[in-house]
Amino acid sequence: MERFVIFNQKGGVGKSTLAVNLAAIAAAQGHRTLLIDLDPQGNATLYALGAIESPKPTLADYFDQTLNFRLNPWPSEAFAHPTRWSNLAVAASDPELEALLPKLESRYKIFKLRDLLDQLAPAFDRVYLDTPPALNFLTRSALIAGHHCLIPYDCDDFSRRALLQLAETVAEIRIDHNPRLAILGIVVNQYQTRAGVTQRAVAQLAESGLPVLEPFLTSSVVVKTSHERREPLIAFAPKHPLTQKMTALFAAIEARVPQS
Repeated sequence: MERFVIFNQKGGVGKSTLAVNLAAIAAAQGHRTLLIDLDPQGNATLYALGAIESPKPTLADYFDQTLNFRLNPWPSEAFAHPTRWSNLAVAASDPELEALLPKLESRYKIFKLRDLLDQLAPAFDRVYLDTPPALNFLTRSALIAGHHCLIPYDCDDFSRRALLQLAETVAEIRIDHNPRLAILGIVVNQYQTRAGVTQRAVAQLAESGLPVLEPFLTSSVVVKTSHERREPLIAFAPKHPLTQKMTALFAAIEARVPQS
């Protein structure tokens, strides 16, 4: 099981879109794939499942049962809900995740997500973890449970300046809790091919030594339409140029995964 954490503290950089579409491509290529939605907003859950309400049990139920004794706890496999797409399952988010954070932090349940993924490891080849736009318990849990960190970058100068801090966070968690964790690549999103400012921003990233992945993802209305239809790009518009770039990006990510 290879575990990819989609991580950036900044909102609006396309984390959920990237997580769902990479997971859908992995599933379409035959990998048994699990999407973990740790953002209480639940956008990835809605995008992948198409249901307004999250199916039970959710990740809030999982974390709640780590806090409170249950006579009949949910088994680990109950949290992986099948989708309409072959090979793709979702561990659903829930707004209640937000309310659980203080208790989870105070009782140091930071390794429980890793425990869940270890239990599910025989059933899945690829796991994609969508994280909230904050460095909180849920994000740290994902980084502790993950192997490869993917950082979406929206070609904004403030985002570029924040990347070094993100890299320090990943390094700290690798040293303290998860020696396998590493930044696999920066995913350039909302790239404008004719805008000098975006070209300079990406060039500065490469000069800083951060691993920038190609191809770069451009903006397109097809993404918003796929959100509205609740269909990943590979299913909604498989021949669209952005879908082809996303598929090529998936191949570039896979090529960087160390062979065991």
